Amino acid sequence: MSEGWWPEHRSGPSLRAWLRARLTAPVFAAPMFLVSGPALVTAASRAGVLSAFPAANARSSADLDRWLAETAEGATGAPWGVNLILHRSNARREADLDAAVRSRAPLVVASVGAPDPVVGPVHDAGGVVFADVATLRHARKAAVAGVDGLVLLTAGAGGNTGWLNPFAFVAEVRRFFDGPIAVAGGIATGRALAAVEALDADLGYVGTPFIATEESLAAEAHKRAVVETDADGVTLTDAVTGIPANFQRSNLVALGVIDEAGAVLERGALDIGSWKSAWSLGQGCGMVEAVRPAGAVVAELAAGWRAARRG
Repeated sequence: MSEGWWPEHRSGPSLRAWLRARLTAPVFAAPMFLVSGPALVTAASRAGVLSAFPAANARSSADLDRWLAETAEGATGAPWGVNLILHRSNARREADLDAAVRSRAPLVVASVGAPDPVVGPVHDAGGVVFADVATLRHARKAAVAGVDGLVLLTAGAGGNTGWLNPFAFVAEVRRFFDGPIAVAGGIATGRALAAVEALDADLGYVGTPFIATEESLAAEAHKRAVVETDADGVTLTDAVTGIPANFQRSNLVALGVIDEAGAVLERGALDIGSWKSAWSLGQGCGMVEAVRPAGAVVAELAAGWRAARRG
């Protein structure tokens, strides 16, 4: 249950202090479409870092109920949660929110839409709400809505991404928001986590390294693609879903979406349901050298973060 996961007083500064004191490392294992599920979230929780899976990864709201129950039983370490797509095109958004509230998931990440409908019900159930944002305008609106934390999508994040530089983005958000900030975009090492903290953020929103884990739902070919690709092999395009997102360049060439020079050949050739064949990954992929257990990924990030802080 959510009660007991978080401090009694949930002001921004108190939540930030709680995270610093309780987590193994300043890591949020990011929810990834067709990648994150109960096994990955449970492993991350037991390793001592925040984590979530997209509700959309469960085939139905009934499946989501089962996933939430399974995760609640196994995730006995750091708070875990579910990512909700709030765009009006998501026919399941109300049902998925109801499932998250019934399960008392400790954490909800609101995406692709205003978080206002989520904040009240999740708070009443004892949970906290993070909203992912790519612009200052959306960050301000989320702060006014009463979210507890913000995920800043910056350049280099895998899948749907942002474009702002994290130095500028974090600095401006800190002018009006005193709660936890997670930074998404190329965070794949402990040194990067220390750099995020130096910016006055609290967490690295780490995705790509967790694609290449034993607990990941990703296809084995997708996992290998993460291991075999460096930052030059990542391309940003809106040709897959209509939203700018980062994918493995050679994969999109093989699918006929782009040519070798990156020019779009077939706009809209794939939709979001076809991401099993279009492999998303972020610019931090070059630091991923093998498919490993999620706990080993967390341990390496934590060791590198501690070393960077000592240095």
